[in-house]
Amino acid sequence: MFFFKKKKKSQYEELAKKWTERHQKIQENLWYKHGGILHNLTEHSRQFAVGSLAGITLLLSSPSPLHSTTTAVANVKTFRDLDSTSSLILDLTQYVPPEVRPLTPNEESQITQLLTSKMGFVVTAELQGKRLNRSYGYIGQEQNLYRYPGDNIYTHFDTEEDAQKYAKYGIAPGLGAWGYFAPSQSQMTEEDNLREKYYIAVQTFLAPGYNENVREMNAFFKYRKMLVVNPENGKAIVADIGDAGPGEFTGKSLGGSPEVMNYLERVDGAAKGPVLYFFIDDPDNKIPLGPVQYK
Repeated sequence: MFFFKKKKKSQYEELAKKWTERHQKIQENLWYKHGGILHNLTEHSRQFAVGSLAGITLLLSSPSPLHSTTTAVANVKTFRDLDSTSSLILDLTQYVPPEVRPLTPNEESQITQLLTSKMGFVVTAELQGKRLNRSYGYIGQEQNLYRYPGDNIYTHFDTEEDAQKYAKYGIAPGLGAWGYFAPSQSQMTEEDNLREKYYIAVQTFLAPGYNENVREMNAFFKYRKMLVVNPENGKAIVADIGDAGPGEFTGKSLGGSPEVMNYLERVDGAAKGPVLYFFIDDPDNKIPLGPVQYK
């Protein structure tokens, strides 16, 4: 009887095995969560999803060890070279649940670690011992807000292009949760202007401990910066808490200014869709409001 020494697997074969297992799981998660809504995605996202799944399928169906190794190495480069938006969408599919619900502590931890590494600043579900009632929910359309006494729909926008896009949403009849953004038009700063432009309304009143210390909680939430991410197209924006709401009866967990909703592409007719939203740790006020270009 002859005994043959088992051939030791090469580094590339081990890599191929690990890569196959990882992306098989991603493939299953991606189809389970997003297979039924691919037709609703932007053309870019749809092409990415189909292309990624095709690449994974090729990897899984390689006919021989040698071919598998070669294909695996090629796909390592392919996935490494994905653009940042496609890479974020793919990574988020591993952690964001298929149903819109409050995230578990483990899910929040995984997602905030991922977003922190991608965005280049600290993203967290809890800051200074405070948190919201949830960090994943439906965002809905909000109106423009009065920035200063005497502000109106005709003076509200910086450019004619913005007026054409956003004047149709009107101005809310009441003030935001913190009142006017500036005491007068002459005293309004660019920061005040951007705070209204990129504001979100969140359910501050449902935050744990809110009723026990309303003043302290309001002081914490006022203009607090948050990262809002559309997990279906990878778009991310830094917004500030400029208002409280919406009510629980609406089925929505937060609202976005016309500019926020437009950038996140949540204006498809329903003007409502799921987003991730987390605090940004920015004690020195260095992170600008507006769309984020991440790595």
